[in-house]
Amino acid sequence: MKTTLLIKKIYEEGFRNLGHLMVKNYFKVFAWFSFAMFFIVLYAFVYRVSTGFAFD
Repeated sequence: MKTTLLIKKIYEEGFRNLGHLMVKNYFKVFAWFSFAMFFIVLYAFVYRVSTGFAFD
């Protein structure tokens, strides 16, 4: 729980004083898109490892 709150606080501080609303929203969307892509790649890797894919 402590780690989750720390990540939330870092995320909030990163976007607090960015300036223009459009830039702020762009970076928020980009951050969430990056998180989603990371978890998709992580899922694909775990799936390949669990099904016995040969990494040659």
